[in-house]
Amino acid sequence: MALSLPDARHLSDEVLEALRLRALRGRELGYTETALADLLGVARETVCRWCAAYDSGGLDALPRDRTGRPQGSGRSLGDEQARRLRAVIDARAPEDVSIASPLWTRRAVQELIRRECGLAMPIRTVGTYLRRWGYTPKRPRRRARRQDPEEVRRWLHLTYPVIEARAAREGAEIHWCDETGAGPNDYPGRGYARVGRPPEVQVSGGRFRVNLASAITNAGKVRFMTYTRTLTAAVFLSFLERLVRGARKKVFLILDRHPAHEAQAVADWVAGRPERIELFFLPSHAPELNPDEYLNNDLKGRVNAEHLPDTSQELESNFQRFMEWLKGLPAHVRSYFQHPKVQYAAADTR
Repeated sequence: MALSLPDARHLSDEVLEALRLRALRGRELGYTETALADLLGVARETVCRWCAAYDSGGLDALPRDRTGRPQGSGRSLGDEQARRLRAVIDARAPEDVSIASPLWTRRAVQELIRRECGLAMPIRTVGTYLRRWGYTPKRPRRRARRQDPEEVRRWLHLTYPVIEARAAREGAEIHWCDETGAGPNDYPGRGYARVGRPPEVQVSGGRFRVNLASAITNAGKVRFMTYTRTLTAAVFLSFLERLVRGARKKVFLILDRHPAHEAQAVADWVAGRPERIELFFLPSHAPELNPDEYLNNDLKGRVNAEHLPDTSQELESNFQRFMEWLKGLPAHVRSYFQHPKVQYAAADTR
């Protein structure tokens, strides 16, 4: 397979100067100008011009200034068009402007350029423009379509500040709670392998699953319980009993609206212990506002990192090992609260 060299117009001045000297040295060694052009990745006319300048005036006569079109002179989009396109990409989703795509991909931007500027731009050129404008492909954050922005705004600016103030006034401790789970073959990591030969990982093929209920504070405390059943009110009450039993302060527990969390049995149990625990519910369809979600993400990336389990007991042992490790690293737990979506809940370090 023939190697392709980078376009010489994209090389630095220092690299071009080195190519000129190598071209001259190559001619002294008997190479033709055509052969030198092929070797150095420049046009034959360029090598001829270098050699002619050297023959007429020595090294001082070699061209130093770049030739060709000024940078940007051949671009399809003008500055004002580029500014307008970037404003749309930054502020709106493709669906907002009737483009059939959930994200701004190259094809979505290609369609935007066609509509806004009347240009049928090649997809590769679209990618060049995106890189030039400072856009890179990224894994998206997920946000529920049914999320109510006004409910989120009230939580961030009204509801949570009141909870925080009450906790400080009453000497309570705020915990964020959530549940997650993993199976024996869950392993999101990557491995190195030869090109064209993807790595293989041996899995058990089992269908068992272990689940975790956890609660964390912005001071770095962790409480947890593993279980293998479906999350029901009874299972959740087992976790609450453990949480309250080990707490030295009243617990303000923030959690989502899972049916088990809102079950009447749970409400009755909590109502009977007003001095020990109180529940507060996050906005609907807003898991990104819960710092404990970032513990869940961390666990899923690490729980089977050392060993893919063959049995439910081994998988539960992996869960226990990770969570016990986490309990000894309060700074790591506090780092979950540094995600932009949950910095509102981080401890005040002033």
